[in-house]
Amino acid sequence: MTNEKPPVTHLKRQSHDHGHGEGPDAAKPISPRYLSPDERIGIADWRLAGASVREIARRLGRPASTAGREIRRNADPGTGAYEPYRAQRTSAARRARPKTARVRAVPGLLGYIREGLASHWSPEQIARRLRIDFPDNGDMHVCAETIYQAIYVQARGEPGRDVARALRGGRATRRPRGGDVRRPRFREPMLMISQRPAEAEDRAVPGHWEGDLIMGANNRSEIGTLVERSTRFLILLHLPDGHDAEHVRRAIVGQMRRLPKHLRNSLTWGQGGELALHGRISAALDMDVYFCDPHSPWQRGTNENTNGLLRQYFPKGTDLSGYSQAYLDAVAEEMNDRPRKTLGFRKPSEVMLDLLDAA
Repeated sequence: MTNEKPPVTHLKRQSHDHGHGEGPDAAKPISPRYLSPDERIGIADWRLAGASVREIARRLGRPASTAGREIRRNADPGTGAYEPYRAQRTSAARRARPKTARVRAVPGLLGYIREGLASHWSPEQIARRLRIDFPDNGDMHVCAETIYQAIYVQARGEPGRDVARALRGGRATRRPRGGDVRRPRFREPMLMISQRPAEAEDRAVPGHWEGDLIMGANNRSEIGTLVERSTRFLILLHLPDGHDAEHVRRAIVGQMRRLPKHLRNSLTWGQGGELALHGRISAALDMDVYFCDPHSPWQRGTNENTNGLLRQYFPKGTDLSGYSQAYLDAVAEEMNDRPRKTLGFRKPSEVMLDLLDAA
C-alpha cells in the first residue's frame, strides 16, 4: 500500500519547537518496525483533522493496532493530546538500553514466576494464570516469551543444570528454530512432504501411507507402524532384529508387496535413520517415499494418532521384542475392525475391502 503524504501542520512547526530542524533522533536511522518522526507527525496532524485510528493506520500503511498503541502509549498522560516530538522522545527513551527486566522491576512478579516453575508450570501456564490472579494489575501481565527470556538470561550467570530444572525440556540454552541451512539427511536425494501430491493431502485418493516406529523400553525394541491416510487401515511391522535401515527396509517391502499397485502410491516418514534406504524401498515397491520436515510430527498426524491408540496394547516402557508377527497381526486386525468416527463409524477393514473389490 502506498503511504499517503501527511499534512504539513506539524512539519511547519518543527523549527519553532526544536530550533533549526533538529528533531529527536532525526539523524539516527532505526528499524522500519519503529515509527519514524515523520510518521508521528502525520499521526498528530491526522488526529487534528479528525481521522479515526483505522484511517490513520491505512494512510501510514501499518496495522490499526500499531497506530492505536502508539497513540495510547505516547500521548500526554495529563491532557491526552498527541504531540509528535514528545512521542518521539518518549519512544526513544523507552528503547534505551540497558534497562531493568520487567520481571525484576515489578514487585512480586519474579516470586510468582519462581513459584509457578517450582510447581512445574510451563511459562505459558504462568503467563495465563497471571491475568486471572491479577486482572486489574497490568504490570503483572507478561507473555510466556518474557518468562522464557528471564529464565535463559538467568542461566548465563548460574550453573546450567540448576536453571534447566525450571523447564520441562531440561535445557539451559535455547534450541535454534528456523533459518538454519540443514545438510541433507541421507546420501540419496529426498522427496520432502511439500512435494507430495495434493491428492494425498486431501485424502481424495487411497494408497498414501504414513509410517513410524513405536519404541520400547530404553529404545532397545521397536515395532513399525504403517497407516493408510484415507481408510486409516493399519499394518504393523515385526522388527525382532532391530530397527537399522536394512531390517526396516525388509519389513516395509515384505508387508507392502502384498498390496495391489493402486494402494501403493506413497509413503511419508520422519527423518529417522531407519529409512536411510528409502531409495531401495521406493524402487522395490514402485512407490514414492516422502519425508516430513525436522521436528514436525504433526505432518504425519494420522500415524501419530494411531500410535497413541496402539499404546493401549503396547504401553510405554514395555519390551516389544517379545511380540510375534502373529500377535502384531491380531492387534492390527482388532484396530482395523474398530468403527471410526472419521469414517462415518465404518471400519477401516470395511473401507479397505470396498477399495479392493472395486479394483
